[in-house]
Amino acid sequence: MILCGAAVGAAVGEFPDLHVYRYGGTALIDQWPIYDTDDPITGYPFTYTPVAAVLLAPLALVPGWLAAAVWTGASAGCLATTVILVRRELGRPTPGWLVAFICLGSLALEPMWQNFAFGQINLILMLAVLMDLLKPERRTAGILLGIAAGVKLTPLVFVVLLALAGRRRAAGRAVAAFAGTVVVGLVAVPGATSYWTERLLDPNRVGPPALAHNQSVSGTLTRLLGEVPSTTLWLLVAGPVSVAIVLVAAKSWRNGDRVLGSSLGAMAMLLASPISWSHHWVWALPVGLLLWERSRPAAVLWTTLFAARPVLWPPWGQGREYAWRGFDHVVGNAYVLAAITIAAVAFVALRRNREDARSLTAPGPSL
Repeated sequence: MILCGAAVGAAVGEFPDLHVYRYGGTALIDQWPIYDTDDPITGYPFTYTPVAAVLLAPLALVPGWLAAAVWTGASAGCLATTVILVRRELGRPTPGWLVAFICLGSLALEPMWQNFAFGQINLILMLAVLMDLLKPERRTAGILLGIAAGVKLTPLVFVVLLALAGRRRAAGRAVAAFAGTVVVGLVAVPGATSYWTERLLDPNRVGPPALAHNQSVSGTLTRLLGEVPSTTLWLLVAGPVSVAIVLVAAKSWRNGDRVLGSSLGAMAMLLASPISWSHHWVWALPVGLLLWERSRPAAVLWTTLFAARPVLWPPWGQGREYAWRGFDHVVGNAYVLAAITIAAVAFVALRRNREDARSLTAPGPSL
């Protein structure tokens, strides 16, 4: 998988977001303010944390084709490792041919092929999170999660999940690692403070929030209201939804269902974030693998949803989302609705299991 990915990456050359990553690395190496200008090739700004530029700097030191080969190969390797990690946690065999088959099949899912087409970082971050969530007994558990959160912030949701699940040492290591990334970024990157003081809460810094690809609660509200919701309204809606899902995730994780707990944590993260582009939804893969073991019809529906891309069925782009009506909002927010549905089903299952446990332990009638 790694070699195939590297070969494709080298043949295609640089990818849009990979250009931006290399731009961030170049800015760091040349020591000029990274957030003051945009990448001259794509016109995109560098929207990640300052420490991300430090970690991505090596990509700027090699030719574009080589950076693309390494990056695509690494993403393919992370995809394969994620499949192995999840299936092993589910107690299922992981022969090489099956891993390759699942990885190739997953390219039919929009988040997955979008991730490769843009040269995105999501597969790498997903594996880093799963390493710590599915293997929390490791002495270093939490460090990878903290670094992932240092790069993209939204994985901080998983720190809360670890704490609620009783893995406070791992959560503490994650917080320490995250704090370390903040310090490194502030020290090493020119203009780093502007990210934290000016750009962090700007909803427009990464693109138009109304765009159909933004599958988050904030994106849904923007399309429904015809304008970006106030921070207060966003928190009033996204906050309770995400907190409720994290609580269900923690309960599932404590019950030994770590794949479900981790996946629900990801759903909470994606819904809570102001911007969750469709390529951020690579977490559809672990959910699909889990559903395949629990309910084949549900797994088929889930994978069909992410392969069919219903979020782009209504008119989109150039503000056309503001004209959506009725059914447009249903299909146009399909990823958001699917995540809420999965969480609701998990909650009902937990309640049913709890009631069943109570009935088994209840005293029987006296004779």
